[in-house]
Amino acid sequence: MKRKFLGDRRPETRLTQPLVRRAGRLQPASWDEALNRAAELFDRIRATDGGSALGVFSCSKSTNELNYLASKFARSVFHSNNIDSCNRT
Repeated sequence: MKRKFLGDRRPETRLTQPLVRRAGRLQPASWDEALNRAAELFDRIRATDGGSALGVFSCSKSTNELNYLASKFARSVFHSNNIDSCNRT
């Protein structure tokens, strides 16, 4: 039953390396390049719009420890109090 809702799971359609946008097109990149680019974009957002422009979603089914780490990450890295663990589900 689950497979019906998981979409296309053929191995040949799965990503095997990160992609970054160069000149408007997605192209393969190294993990270092992709993670550095993501970090630069987060820094740029925080510098221009402040920490309140960023937030973190964690899962209510995760352990308390993982949810605590997600909130600690949001507060210390993003300087944001925008944290949601979806406890309403």
